[in-house]
Amino acid sequence: MDHSGNYKNLFDLSGKVCIVTGGTGYIGAELADALLAHGASVAIAYHTEEKVRREKYEGQTEFAAFFYCDLSSSESIRECYESVNRHYGRIDVLVNCGAYFKGHGEGSVIELMSDEVFNYGVDGSLGSVFRATREIIPYMKESGGSIINIASMYGVVSPDPRIYGDNPAKNPPNYGAAKAGVLQFTRHCGAHLAQYGIRANAITPGPFNSPAKQTDAEFISKLTAKTMMERYGHPSEIAGACVLLASDASSFMTGSNITIDGGWTAW
Repeated sequence: MDHSGNYKNLFDLSGKVCIVTGGTGYIGAELADALLAHGASVAIAYHTEEKVRREKYEGQTEFAAFFYCDLSSSESIRECYESVNRHYGRIDVLVNCGAYFKGHGEGSVIELMSDEVFNYGVDGSLGSVFRATREIIPYMKESGGSIINIASMYGVVSPDPRIYGDNPAKNPPNYGAAKAGVLQFTRHCGAHLAQYGIRANAITPGPFNSPAKQTDAEFISKLTAKTMMERYGHPSEIAGACVLLASDASSFMTGSNITIDGGWTAW
């Protein structure tokens, strides 16, 4: 695909329909906003709805709509996609941002974690991506599409136990194992879906903790010191990579991973 002479419109998403799972969350909401700003129609797939998000999109109903989606249920995912397809007539982009977790706090200790907790966490971060991806393929087979998986730095490196201690936000082993799986699953999808013109890429965020949820100043200081830039990232700093991967600007990218972690995994 030759974009020569058309660089101004390289990131234009006009006419594209994007689904963002977890689109009412701290990061997902920002990604939905960025896709909308670049001209896309965005289907915000939610499980736990936030009223404030609906209010924000009043007047943009032509371009943004909410669809219920339980990522633990293949049937719910299928129903969501069917509704999106009926509403917009097509699906071009899937952003796998939604997830569910179990195992934080005391349950994060390997020797205390039960099979049920471990498996639930892996399913919530990896199984959900698998199901959401499997069900989108029929909608993208004819005209191609882009699948964007949100991974994590803890799918690349381990949490440093020296900075977590007894902090209730201690990152559990099932989360990191699942996010590492997301990266490998992305590569697998890139290889096996290319024949249909479907691209699959990942974004690996570093520390993007919500200020409303994390208020422990000592912990924040230790955590942010692990980045070269000595701070948290803001969700808007992931948005550019999402727009890139959703747009024709990344037409020769698949099986790739974009790391946005303030340098955390580079030293």
